[in-house]
Amino acid sequence: KKILEKYRDLFTQQWEGVIGSMCVPSQAEWEQLLTNCSAFLFYGMERFMSHVLLNWLVAMNIPKCRLVILLDLVRSQQSYQRITNSDIHKSCLHIALERPTETAVLLSLTGVGSVIATQWYTTLQENAERLEALFENLLSFGKTTGQTVHILQR
Repeated sequence: KKILEKYRDLFTQQWEGVIGSMCVPSQAEWEQLLTNCSAFLFYGMERFMSHVLLNWLVAMNIPKCRLVILLDLVRSQQSYQRITNSDIHKSCLHIALERPTETAVLLSLTGVGSVIATQWYTTLQENAERLEALFENLLSFGKTTGQTVHILQR
């Protein structure tokens, strides 16, 4: 929340979404957020694709969304239990499609222009630092996504 407040004036006036533990978005809400945005930020626990239905995502057409930032792959005891219970009902192939590279490919196939995503499990603090660097470079300094990713890799 602190980071969003810090960069609030640099956001478009049409900023909308779900923050914190307000509620768990329904599939319809995920669809609305993704199809009506030019940029989408997911900052959350476990794999982004564990929150949306795979069949639903691959059927989407979201060419207006030019950038998806996935700051996911954070694990807690509670999130691990949730994902374990969820994965029991999925095939190995389905779980494989939820990995970072496969998620980026699926999002690209739906029309997303660029995807910035974590590749391995991390902490909330590390993702907060990444979000700060992303916003600073993209919004304050006006750097391109490529330049910003290059800075994050260092």
